Amino acid sequence: MASNDFKQQSAQPSPLKTSDQEHLLYIHDRQLARRLAIQTLFEVDSVDHLPGDVVDARLANPAPDENGEDAPVVVSEEAAGFLRLLVSGVITHRDALDAMIAHYAPEWPVNQLAIIDRNVLRLALYELGCRQLQTPPKVVINEAVELAKLFGSDNSPRFVNGVLGSALEEVQRKPF
Repeated sequence: MASNDFKQQSAQPSPLKTSDQEHLLYIHDRQLARRLAIQTLFEVDSVDHLPGDVVDARLANPAPDENGEDAPVVVSEEAAGFLRLLVSGVITHRDALDAMIAHYAPEWPVNQLAIIDRNVLRLALYELGCRQLQTPPKVVINEAVELAKLFGSDNSPRFVNGVLGSALEEVQRKPF
């Protein structure tokens, strides 16, 4: 009977270490902040609402999770701070970000790009070039592609990946 107890115990997954849990929470917070940032930037870009008001509204009533479940989404202080940093950075550097997009996607005038694509590119380019952030470029590009899949058209992920891949070297040379 004791050996049977051992088999049952060893078949269960081991609990995550605290540092692993903290890292997963950090990743989740960053992903949530990026998703809320895209929603904020979309609203600001499409209806010209004040960014601070939109961020406050997003934080007060975040959307259901990406699986469509109605469980309340909790936005940590770290995620809220990251959201504010991203949105303010994109708004502050919008002209420089748009110039970079225009350079690396010349066949698509920035004002004619889909609003989601334009803002996913702005967000990712800002995060790639932000001196305050140390996010690895591969992570930023992957997260941007995931946002494009979630909110954009069928062609959005490929377009976003192509522009970011082309602009990567320049944005890292000229940080914000």
